[in-house]
Amino acid sequence: MAATFSDANANGVVYMGDLHKRTSTFAGWERLRHGKLHWFVECFAEAMGVFMYVYAGVGSQAVFVIGNLSKQTGLSSLLQIGFAYAAGIVLAISICSATSGGHFNPCITIVQMLFKGFPPLKGLRYITAQILGGYIACLLIYVQYRTTLLELQAAIPPATLAAIQFTPNGPAGIFGLYLLPGSTLGTAFLNEFVTDFFLAIVIFGCIDPSNVLVPPAVAPFAIGLAYALAIWGFSANGLAANAARDVGGRLAALTIWGKDAVGPYPGYCAIAALTNIPATILGAIVYELVFVDSDRVVAQVHREFHDIHALHRRHGPAALANNDNHSNSSGMHEKEHVGTVERV
Repeated sequence: MAATFSDANANGVVYMGDLHKRTSTFAGWERLRHGKLHWFVECFAEAMGVFMYVYAGVGSQAVFVIGNLSKQTGLSSLLQIGFAYAAGIVLAISICSATSGGHFNPCITIVQMLFKGFPPLKGLRYITAQILGGYIACLLIYVQYRTTLLELQAAIPPATLAAIQFTPNGPAGIFGLYLLPGSTLGTAFLNEFVTDFFLAIVIFGCIDPSNVLVPPAVAPFAIGLAYALAIWGFSANGLAANAARDVGGRLAALTIWGKDAVGPYPGYCAIAALTNIPATILGAIVYELVFVDSDRVVAQVHREFHDIHALHRRHGPAALANNDNHSNSSGMHEKEHVGTVERV
């Protein structure tokens, strides 16, 4: 079908609707999703993004643990797990971020609330959706591998299984994150904090519109690579890196194995779930103080990325500029936020 220009755009902006006319059913749903159900669609995108990240990474972990328990070589490796998480992150950002903004991590949502004016109620919805996405991914992976895991658990002597079950080397360790035997809580905290701080600097550097060396199309791959490096270098010491993955996986383990899935070191639960929050906040502050420069030129590719979101037909700042009341058809208040519009 030949491209046509929307009559509403004097500058020749082409909307998806100009190229592809949707059926009345989908068009009606689209009006609804931009109105009363906008929050549901955004939360679904956040949950789906975390689902992709966790489904890819934990699936590779499952094969790794199963291979070790069954003494089969070549099923997976730390290298493969790192690549799996990286691929999941690339897919999550590439597919889901245009709908929700692409947080996919509670600590990123918290930073947006603290420093970027992200609405607190919306932030709570996002965090809930993120954890739910990780939880569903882990449960589905368990169902897919349930027969194999049950067979392995039946074949392992009870005393041996009890010793490894709630460790990174046991079946429950596929889903819940547990302290490495012989490690200390202090070491685990330091490992988690430093690694998460490193990841935060990379994330904020990748989304910095004045960073000409990381155009928007490269950002998903750069962020995915950073997570892969973190896994390759520091997961042996115990690494969560994302509270949605940790809490979602822990809830899945509790659902499957009961309260024993808390693990032998309950204090580690707090370290794995919460450490990335202060580490990411510190990373955001350091990046703002050291690396952000308001006098740098924003590259054309970043301006185009911004404009694509700003020119959204219904909810972009450009659309609101033509509306004296700054309200949409459902009467909901709109708040501009970093080139996109955040619905309160």
